Amino acid sequence: MFLDEIGDMPLSLQPKLLRVLQERRFRPVGSNVELPLDARVITATHRDLESAVEEKGFRQDLYFRINVVRIDLPPLRSRGGDVLLLANRLLSRFATASGKELRAMSPTTAERLMAYDWPGNVRELSNCMERAVALARDGQIRPEYLPEKVSAARAGPEIGAPLDPAELPTLEEVERRYLHHVMTTLGGNKTRAARVLGLDRKPLYRKLARYSPE
Repeated sequence: MFLDEIGDMPLSLQPKLLRVLQERRFRPVGSNVELPLDARVITATHRDLESAVEEKGFRQDLYFRINVVRIDLPPLRSRGGDVLLLANRLLSRFATASGKELRAMSPTTAERLMAYDWPGNVRELSNCMERAVALARDGQIRPEYLPEKVSAARAGPEIGAPLDPAELPTLEEVERRYLHHVMTTLGGNKTRAARVLGLDRKPLYRKLARYSPE
């Protein structure tokens, strides 16, 4: 049983949840009969529960009851290549659900996803990819299908385009830079890189051989 944002649970409900977890029994709404609880309980929150306990906003006994195995998950912006791995997984899910055949995202789209800070974490990324799939018309996810604040994101001089038109790189150079960026972010893992880029391994190897320094 997954309880999301448990830190926002009203204080009036917390003793009831604590009782269920302690006694491993619950009574369904409208029933007078208690049933055994046979479930593994997982909770999540964006709040600092230890501070909430100190501020009397969360019960200490409930906190100790649920804080058995704790996993601190860094924000999406701190997880490098995870952004593209998740984006491609979401792309596949939403494309299947909508019956669309989408090959992959363009290199520029991937750059914008990597450059954005994702304050809304995975939920925001999910909404972004769902929107992109809904708007896509040519079999590929392009920057114009992303929300404006995402499509406007820039990672800096290495990935973003120079301001001087005379310094604009060729498409081949953009691909080379992006391929290098993905391989560096994923620690050289070719299998993960192929998934992120939407390529089979053989085409990826050919690109790596093409762009590797002699």
